[in-house]
Amino acid sequence: MSERKFTTDSDIYINEVYTGEGSLDLPGEFPYTRGVQKDMYRGRLWTMRQYAGFSTAEESNKRYKYLLANGTMGLSVAFDLPTQIGYDSDHVMSEGEVGKVGVAIDSLKDIETLFDGIELEKITTSMTINATASTLLAFYIALAKKQGADIKKISGTIQNDILKEYAARGTYIYPPKPSMRIITDIFEYCSKDVPKWNTISISGYHIREAGSTAVQEIAFTLSNAKSYLKAAIDKGLDIDVFGQRLSFFFNAHNNFFEEIAKFRAARRMWAKMAKDMGAKNPKAMMLRFHTQTGGATLQAQQPENNIMRVTLQALAAVMGGTQSLHTNGFDEALSLPTEAAARTALRTQQIIAYESGVVDTVDPMGGSYFVEELTDQIEKTAWEYIEKIDAMGGSVSAIEQGYMQKEIADASYRYQMAIEREEKIIVGVNKFNSDKDVMPPIMRVDDSIRIQQMEQLKQLRNERNNDLVQTGLETLKQAAIDGRNVMPLIIESVENYTTLGEIADTFRGVFGEYRA
Repeated sequence: MSERKFTTDSDIYINEVYTGEGSLDLPGEFPYTRGVQKDMYRGRLWTMRQYAGFSTAEESNKRYKYLLANGTMGLSVAFDLPTQIGYDSDHVMSEGEVGKVGVAIDSLKDIETLFDGIELEKITTSMTINATASTLLAFYIALAKKQGADIKKISGTIQNDILKEYAARGTYIYPPKPSMRIITDIFEYCSKDVPKWNTISISGYHIREAGSTAVQEIAFTLSNAKSYLKAAIDKGLDIDVFGQRLSFFFNAHNNFFEEIAKFRAARRMWAKMAKDMGAKNPKAMMLRFHTQTGGATLQAQQPENNIMRVTLQALAAVMGGTQSLHTNGFDEALSLPTEAAARTALRTQQIIAYESGVVDTVDPMGGSYFVEELTDQIEKTAWEYIEKIDAMGGSVSAIEQGYMQKEIADASYRYQMAIEREEKIIVGVNKFNSDKDVMPPIMRVDDSIRIQQMEQLKQLRNERNNDLVQTGLETLKQAAIDGRNVMPLIIESVENYTTLGEIADTFRGVFGEYRA
């Protein structure tokens, strides 16, 4: 088959990449400002990975199959709040939250239902989970083994970025140091047993959602990444091997050119940072990232306007060279996305990919006087933040001192004041208002979901071998005390249908809980 010819609609030939007077770096070459792949989307489109999860595992399974049937290339799982902070659905702290902001997962039984009819060896799965990431990954591995999959071939990502939880999001359980220890246990285990798994997705997304600027988003994210890299090196892991399994997760906001420049600057900065920390393998210096359009930019007023916001943000992510993308539903300021909104969000990506022409050349904004200067300025200011954090002793110390939290809060306040003074215009909110807004249908999750989960948990505890469960938890507790790698024992426990809450409580008993 002949190589595809790339042309405009007027039959004008499109080069793979455009350069100036020899002044621009090339895509796929250090420091990767212009992209981590030489041919970028001409070779392969980004992964269209729609984030979904709500109610029960049965209901989420239906949505996953719907998304896969409509062209989604990979799954991205949203978990409810109790799952994120290590409580089973029948815990008193879970009341009112089961299945609300994501799917409720209590045990391997729920994961079996969540992925029923979906072969894990044939898809990639991203899981937005942090404090309990080790247990959710163990559930996934256990299910893959039950399916007969080769766990050395399964691929996907766990977010597993606890530092940004202390700085911006709040779904932490244990103090920073033992949390970092569990994370490095995951790094070590997966490097040997699940080598295609991305063991951490270092997230600027939630830093931005908490109110940071674009510069703070990449500065704080890369500073956190530096801490993870150092912890892995201290654990004895090879940066040239481990560095290839790092991925990043960024936000895409409305300021089109700033967002493109932000992604370009982040790639360049990470390449330099990884090289300075000893990386020699080019793949260990490549910043690969998933992007999600800005949830905090979605407005409840005139919600159909959000379709345009999401389109601009998605286009910026593609022009900035993302490897994976989730587009938000236009109704998400009001509720979890309805099926229709999820389809529109996916179609937005597909229209950009197949109709816009922006994928036909690599880094189409490269060489723009404005974008190149903006990239330089963002990098310069971000390095200044990182130098301040280094002087404090690194990210963990800066978080313990409240530095990142205060910087984010101050930026959020300034942004809100600009909106209230109408220095920053939000269409339909502080200008171009309408008293005739038509509200779209809203998805509601019934509180009876908790009762259903509680009944299933009761049945599970009656049917499983509780002696094996208790023995496993005692062994896990001792490993946590002794400093041994806990991942193999977590996997063994979940295979015996130990619940997420039981494992989290075991660690709570050893490590305690963090209080901000």
